[in-house]
Amino acid sequence: MQIRPVSTPADDNALWSILEPMIRDGSTYLLSPDLDRKGALAYWLRPEHEVFVIVADGEVVGTYYLRANAQGGGSHVANCGFVVHPAATGRGLARQMGNHALARARERGFKALQYNFVVATNVAAIALWRSLGMETVGRLPRAFLHPTAGYVDGLIMYRTL
Repeated sequence: MQIRPVSTPADDNALWSILEPMIRDGSTYLLSPDLDRKGALAYWLRPEHEVFVIVADGEVVGTYYLRANAQGGGSHVANCGFVVHPAATGRGLARQMGNHALARARERGFKALQYNFVVATNVAAIALWRSLGMETVGRLPRAFLHPTAGYVDGLIMYRTL
């Protein structure tokens, strides 16, 4: 498997094939399930996002972005977003991207990593992030309207680098 930066507009189709199922599912990101391709790509490929894809057997199967979580006095803390194509889950891709993101954040001089909103029902992601050293430092009660579970908590997760 290879992790590489998004390099050409040709990656847009692969990104959309990964992002669309996550968006339509509506259970993990603070994005409207009605978001269209143009809006999704504009969100994921924002200029401040350094975007990577993970390639397995010649196919793009996951993506993540890395950015500063805030400006000014908070710009030393990184933030990321991760998505794996539903057909590729369970293969350790998110862990590989997580490790890559930690290393890349250190390379860029970030001092910490913060996830601003991890949906509390996303137990696989929470377990992964904890195994990579993230701690839950805050809880936003009933802050996310999950499509099947109703109102659930959002977690703020953090680790120093």
